[in-house]
Amino acid sequence: MFSRVAAFTLVALPLLAAATPLEGRGGEPASSCSTAPVQCCNTWSNTQASDPAAAGILGLLGIVLQDLTVAVGLTCSPITVIGAGSGSCSAQAVCCQDNSHGGLISIGCVPVTL
Repeated sequence: MFSRVAAFTLVALPLLAAATPLEGRGGEPASSCSTAPVQCCNTWSNTQASDPAAAGILGLLGIVLQDLTVAVGLTCSPITVIGAGSGSCSAQAVCCQDNSHGGLISIGCVPVTL
């Protein structure tokens, strides 16, 4: 009886491990950015609104955020055509909740994979 349980365990564990979903390592897919076009930000790297550079731009624009730990992107431009020359991003591609500040700052950003 014990040998059957051991054999079942040896067969079941690798199958269970193979079927376990992995968390994405490169951000969400660009197709899941439903709030606005994907942005290419020169500075992102999880820059938070409390960062001195971000806080300075937010202050100049008169933007007050309740959550200073929200990720922001600085000097962003939209990526319009994915896969074409103008759709490439040599910095960080992100999906942001608020892109309405003329590219100076984008608020609520998460990285995306193109």
